Amino acid sequence: MSIEYRGTEYLGVTDDTREATVEKLFLRCEQNEKYIDSLPADVTVVDVPELMDIWGLEDMKVIGVSGTNGKTTTSALIYSLLLDLERGAAMQGTRGFFVNDERMAQKSMTTPSILQTLENMKIARESGADHFVMEVSSHAIAQNRIEGLKFALKVHTNVTRDHLDYHGTIEEYRRIKSLFFMDDSPKLINRDEEKSLRYNSSNAYSYGVEEPATFKVLAFSLTDGIRAVVRVFGEEETLWSPMMGLFNLYNIMAAVSAVSILTQEPLSRICEAVENFGGVGGRMESVSENPRIIVDFAHTDDGMLRVLDSLKEKDLVVVFGAGGDRDRSKRPAMGAVAGKYAKKIYLTSDNPRSEKPEDIIEDILAGLRGKENVHIVPDRRRAIEMAIEGLEEGEILLVLGKGDESWQEIDGERYPFDDREVIREILSRDS
Repeated sequence: MSIEYRGTEYLGVTDDTREATVEKLFLRCEQNEKYIDSLPADVTVVDVPELMDIWGLEDMKVIGVSGTNGKTTTSALIYSLLLDLERGAAMQGTRGFFVNDERMAQKSMTTPSILQTLENMKIARESGADHFVMEVSSHAIAQNRIEGLKFALKVHTNVTRDHLDYHGTIEEYRRIKSLFFMDDSPKLINRDEEKSLRYNSSNAYSYGVEEPATFKVLAFSLTDGIRAVVRVFGEEETLWSPMMGLFNLYNIMAAVSAVSILTQEPLSRICEAVENFGGVGGRMESVSENPRIIVDFAHTDDGMLRVLDSLKEKDLVVVFGAGGDRDRSKRPAMGAVAGKYAKKIYLTSDNPRSEKPEDIIEDILAGLRGKENVHIVPDRRRAIEMAIEGLEEGEILLVLGKGDESWQEIDGERYPFDDREVIREILSRDS
């Protein structure tokens, strides 16, 4: 990519050797290192720290959030808390790029190229932000798309099975995730999940619900939102959130702990600001109250477990599928989780990509043998429609897997499809 900018003798910067000219700085990174020798002799090459110095980014406080589940919600809550505490802040990740409560770019990769990240940091700095919150994916760690960045804090949520189509094994996936936490940077570890991670204990803080931790939950209730008593270095405060589920308590603790470390603000002020955050679109998003219908992005067995377990006392109806051309080993495990918690199950398409939906469903069924009330409906719209039509008094419908995605990928094409809009259309038609 190439970026135009003014203020120096150069007219821009690029990381693409095909676009390199004497008028542009060339950013060297791991992805283009092997092509450096092909550059014209008069091209000026810089590395990440040099470009950060040129753009005045060296003192930007970068917060990296990494984990299998919870990255998006935790990042968004850190960003929200910083803004409520009147700190200039930016956030980039799955939902897009935001600066000081303004959306600057739509959804893209969880962690973009290093040049795109630096441009976003530059935009953030020019808008008065000095905190930059970013989601850090395992792909970005493996491909070193975060090289040269100095993190003010690295936040660990959890590490469970995912992306094995890329990493091969759970052991390799955990190794890659652990690499992010092996330096001397300040880091915040989920103490209840630390066995899934190897990390450098230097400059390490922790948060936890069950295990002893720097930031510890002393008591909590998950009735009508989340209420918890938190202790930090002898100081105790109560927080309340309208979000649901034990997994969101962990996300809240990660965010509260991170902001406390970064700002040194009184714990009471941080906890008070938590209730202003209602959650992230497509993450335990309540689309309808009567009937009760919730949409969530959960697309792994662990993600489904966290969501369904948070509502285990209810009569649950679940619509879900699994992504095509991705790790097949998680499919029967997803079926088993649904079978454990759900009263009724509608198996359907997620993003089948190049696979046949029926083949994906067959893989899921391997974990659902002998389970009653399982309906096979490959057409996702029809599956949601049937689930809504079949809802009985007191049942809660969960539509899982796509969250706030506005498309469905089939045979290389993306077709408009938003679970939330489909649900609203069906409800308005039947009302």
